[in-house]
Amino acid sequence: MRAYLDCLVVERGLAANTVESYRRDLRRYESALAGRGTTTLAEVSAADVAGFLASLREGDAEHEPLAVSSAARAVIAVRGLHAFAVAQGLAEADPAREIAPPTLPKRLPKAITLDEVERLLAASGPGPETPASAAGADPRLLRDRALLEFLYGTGARISEATGLDVDELRLDEDPVVRLAGKGGKQRVVPVGSYAVRALQAYLVRARPALAAASKRRTVSPAVFLNARGGRLTRQGAWSVLHAAAVRAGLDPGTDVSPHTLRHSFATHLLDGGADIRVVQELLGHASVATTQIYTLITVDRLREVYASSHPRALLDPVHG
Repeated sequence: MRAYLDCLVVERGLAANTVESYRRDLRRYESALAGRGTTTLAEVSAADVAGFLASLREGDAEHEPLAVSSAARAVIAVRGLHAFAVAQGLAEADPAREIAPPTLPKRLPKAITLDEVERLLAASGPGPETPASAAGADPRLLRDRALLEFLYGTGARISEATGLDVDELRLDEDPVVRLAGKGGKQRVVPVGSYAVRALQAYLVRARPALAAASKRRTVSPAVFLNARGGRLTRQGAWSVLHAAAVRAGLDPGTDVSPHTLRHSFATHLLDGGADIRVVQELLGHASVATTQIYTLITVDRLREVYASSHPRALLDPVHG
């Protein structure tokens, strides 16, 4: 076991905390094998490994049941140990090869309600219809409103928004934007009227002032600029979102992350009856299977509406 852990440090360069976690997992494995009368890796069977996995999830007199993520890490450590033993000639067969780690549950994307979205957008900055005299002197306020309207109106990733250049945005009678997604894959997405108006107000009334703050000879081609006239970073965009969420008074338990508006965009489209293939194209997902996770959210929403609206959805406590 010591040689395997040394290998993880020297050859694979794993972090010290990870190696220490593996050490604890393997000590528990070693103890479990000893309890079965197994003293060498060459003696271990697939049943021994499977039994160890079961004990991780069920717990025993000395250990609480492990969460799926912790049990998966322990199985990965055990699989690595046996693969190492075979490679080093310490064992002829690998009994852990066919034992898969427990599958982590899919985390549903976080989405906020339409009312929360509208509160978030209103708190981000003045709307495009707000007169310049009432909008405030800080051009970043119009930028922040345009940024969040754009994220919710197109479903773009924050990295796509901050990487967007002016010549990739068309705001004429058929407004669209060309987005560069993962792997450089490009897609063209329509831009909604609310986002169009917010972007136009920002581009005309605020972006020139931000661009003027740049000390570079050439103006950045980025749509969204920071206070120094450079391209707004992902961290800067995240700060805009977080500050707007605080001003909107969203429930502190609400998980407002950089992907919140993208998830809400997809969920609200499906709630409104959009075809999942269309949503897939708008999001730039390579596979519809990735998009299908959003349907789980809408089904939950359907259950809520059904339970609260249908006269025979719930058992009548008086006549039941």
